[in-house]
Amino acid sequence: MPGSHTVLALEGRLDVRSAADVRARLHQAVDGGTGDLVLDLSALAAWDATGLGVIMGTHRRAGRLGRRLVLRGVPPQLQRLLVATKLHRILAVEGATGDPCGATLPAGTNQSLPSAVAPLH
Repeated sequence: MPGSHTVLALEGRLDVRSAADVRARLHQAVDGGTGDLVLDLSALAAWDATGLGVIMGTHRRAGRLGRRLVLRGVPPQLQRLLVATKLHRILAVEGATGDPCGATLPAGTNQSLPSAVAPLH
């Protein structure tokens, strides 16, 4: 359905310990849905290089399937990391300057995921 999207929320840490589980669940969400996959990071305390790799892998997988990964609620320290690595130019970050999706995404489907991935409330 055009304009549809799925919203997932990450909480806690996205690091080497949680990466495999989170990667599997995000890939499952990408493979099984349509429209944008909106990833709410507002409750994410930290991520490391492995976690950033999970985000980038999900971004690439979504693109191959004609979908888009959109990051929402990116905490300031993670925004700085995206800018420092220049990934803010590649990833869609909701509310970022020049981001066409802004806050205009239509209502979508919230999915409940275990571990470091939680539904948006």
